[in-house]
Amino acid sequence: MSNPPPSTDAAWTLLKLVRWATGFLQKRGIDSPRTTAELLLAHVLGLDRLQLYVRHDQPLVQAELAAFRELIQRRLRREPVAYILGRKGFWTLELQVGPEVLIPRPETELLVEAALARLAQTADGRPARVLDLGTGSGAVVLALACAAPAHRYFASDVSSDALATARRNAQAAGCGGRVAFFAADWLAALRATGAPFELIVSNPPYIARGALAGLQPEIAQHEPPLALDGGADGLDCHRTILRAAGGHLAPGGALLLEIGADQRQPVQTLAERAGSYGDVRCLKDYAGCDRVMVLVKKNIAAH
Repeated sequence: MSNPPPSTDAAWTLLKLVRWATGFLQKRGIDSPRTTAELLLAHVLGLDRLQLYVRHDQPLVQAELAAFRELIQRRLRREPVAYILGRKGFWTLELQVGPEVLIPRPETELLVEAALARLAQTADGRPARVLDLGTGSGAVVLALACAAPAHRYFASDVSSDALATARRNAQAAGCGGRVAFFAADWLAALRATGAPFELIVSNPPYIARGALAGLQPEIAQHEPPLALDGGADGLDCHRTILRAAGGHLAPGGALLLEIGADQRQPVQTLAERAGSYGDVRCLKDYAGCDRVMVLVKKNIAAH
């Protein structure tokens, strides 16, 4: 069964089609072929994956086969499964995603964990002001707003399409009224005299420009370059944020930045040059890779 399933629906039950698609995708180098086959077929039929096996002997009609074949072809063109489905799970959320936003990664949940730990330390239980820079799909800020709803949340992105997606996700998550979204190129839109934030979080682009073409086709050909390209050394966005964030943090407030696995030392050097941060440390993800920089603003302004 090396060819796509024929248009006739006579012999194709759910289980047979999952088995065929698994082998078909595996031979063509598609990762997680069984999971991919299950997700795409369940999407076509409006079922969850478990129901594929509960109804394993259910035959498919021609229209269902045609729709499934089209999704398989899209995956063979290396379109990410999340974009094909139009959704991606992150934290406790099911987020709408499309080619206008980066697909949320599991390792970014460490950024959420670190932010929640900081919010739990908020003095006197007062609501903190929290800013998410480059929010994309809204994954980080919405995870925070759902898990710690007592605080005040703000989120920015330079892409109007990304902001539209984030707002839809906020409404779907039931916290549309708890997050103020605005268009901005990092912190450029904020007034120097504005109220400070107790917490600023960001997962900025951090791939070196010369490395973009060598990424997996799912990333290089489909995800938005604006959300990936960190400049010549991958640190352009970190430089901008580190220089400006100190002026918008309350004393003792924290900046949390996601970084690449090899960027701890250069980011620490940039933080030292910025002069705004006292305590600087790095958190490792569950794979043991450096992932989140935690930078606490000095209580006494640097001279």
